[in-house]
Amino acid sequence: MSAIEFTQEFNSLEQVLTGFAYNLTKNGERAKDLFQETAYRALKNRDKFRPGTNFKAWLFTIMKNIFINDYRKRSKANMIIDTTENLYYINSSKTTIENGGDSNIMMKELTGMVDGLDNSVRIPFLMHYQGFKYKEIASELDLPLGTVKSRIFFARRELMKQVNARYGSLN
Repeated sequence: MSAIEFTQEFNSLEQVLTGFAYNLTKNGERAKDLFQETAYRALKNRDKFRPGTNFKAWLFTIMKNIFINDYRKRSKANMIIDTTENLYYINSSKTTIENGGDSNIMMKELTGMVDGLDNSVRIPFLMHYQGFKYKEIASELDLPLGTVKSRIFFARRELMKQVNARYGSLN
């Protein structure tokens, strides 16, 4: 197969190869890289292609092998080998365990803020927080639906003011 025929045949399969590369990698940039590496290796090893055999299958095999080798290389790069006698490096983790003290304090403060709200907005807000739907709250408290929605809105707005005053703007 001449160089011109080889290039024409390769160009006719470019779309199929790009699709296959994306199917393997599931990532646009990696698919482009895989396609380019396949094109490079196919052109570099053009003399190894046997005329009369399936050119498309030959290219797909090159691409698949590149992908597999790259995958193996990446997985080995993430592996840690500890050759110390007592496995010091594996057993000494750098992860920290949080005790949740900060979140408990913040929840107590938020609960205090909610408790400080006027009952007219606090009760609908707490019911909504507990999972009740607006209509359920309206029927339970014998209020119009619009009133329930506005009271929950006012409760949220007041809580946001208090949180911003205490911790600074969270927006």
